[in-house]
Amino acid sequence: MDFLVNEFAGQPIWLWLGFFAMIGALLWLDLGVVNAHDEVISPKKSALMWAGFATLAVLFGLYVAFVYEPDPRYYVSPDNLNQQATIQYFTGYLLETALAFDNIFVISLIFGYFAVPREYQHRVLFWGIIGAIVFRAIFITAGAAVVNSWTWVLYFFAAFLIFTGWRMLAGGAHEMKLEDNKLLQFVHRHMKVTDRIESHNFFVRRLDPRTGKLTRYATPLFLALIMVETADIVFAVDSVPAIFAVTRDPFIVYTSNIFAILGLRSMYFMLAAAVERFAYLKYGLSLVLVLIGVKIIWNFGLSKELGWLPYLEPHWALMATLGLLAGAIGYSLYRTRARTPDAA
Repeated sequence: MDFLVNEFAGQPIWLWLGFFAMIGALLWLDLGVVNAHDEVISPKKSALMWAGFATLAVLFGLYVAFVYEPDPRYYVSPDNLNQQATIQYFTGYLLETALAFDNIFVISLIFGYFAVPREYQHRVLFWGIIGAIVFRAIFITAGAAVVNSWTWVLYFFAAFLIFTGWRMLAGGAHEMKLEDNKLLQFVHRHMKVTDRIESHNFFVRRLDPRTGKLTRYATPLFLALIMVETADIVFAVDSVPAIFAVTRDPFIVYTSNIFAILGLRSMYFMLAAAVERFAYLKYGLSLVLVLIGVKIIWNFGLSKELGWLPYLEPHWALMATLGLLAGAIGYSLYRTRARTPDAA
């Protein structure tokens, strides 16, 4: 068992395994107990599920504050490491939550396109979380290796974030044209797919009319899952560089990402009923991305390299992010106050 004390990305293996075990237990509790049967998740239940995951995220933040042992390699100053890690954890959690919020709109379009019944949507989102856990681990591991080996890569992240924020301000957004999606066309060419959803199954066995043998067919529910996973990968392209601009500690990056994803997927059923109420949130998100890009240039270029400006401490990024998102949400709710969301 000596390997458990070996380190991966600055933390012992047992800590990583413990985190994965905790997430596995939460997912089992979700699908195996709380949502063991196919049912329509009401906005109230959705809010309670999100509150549960958010509470766990806060408790984990307390663990970071009082128990976690940050690796000094990933921090600017060797002083007050736990304070730095805690601020970075909550900033990352808030940032990932905000950026993943935009994913709600895309998931809603995917479910509409494939006509996924509401009682099966939670099952798709649940298995989508499994994929997100795996893919985020791959992206963050690769990102950590690159950023911590070549710090100058952060300047490319900064330029990318500023460009993405400007594009969102100018009216551009993530688009997923399902009608001519290449991935869906590839799946249809290489897999047998039924023409309708069959219960909550991703795959069914049917007689192949050409061979007369039982053959496995994918259902449209599986196609919806593929597109939900694809959407998460697309959004990770923005969120992973953004959070590495907040913290270079891989454990803080990953844990804040996963807690945010768990919360957003749980809150989907509450938000999907009122997505039009957050019409101006994308402008707040775009300003946050620009802010983070500018912060990278400020701290690593103008402050650390040239010494022209003072270093911006992490709590300023947290306060600015909170202010921009709160302002965007408040303005959205005010401007759309006359709209009534569809009943859940």
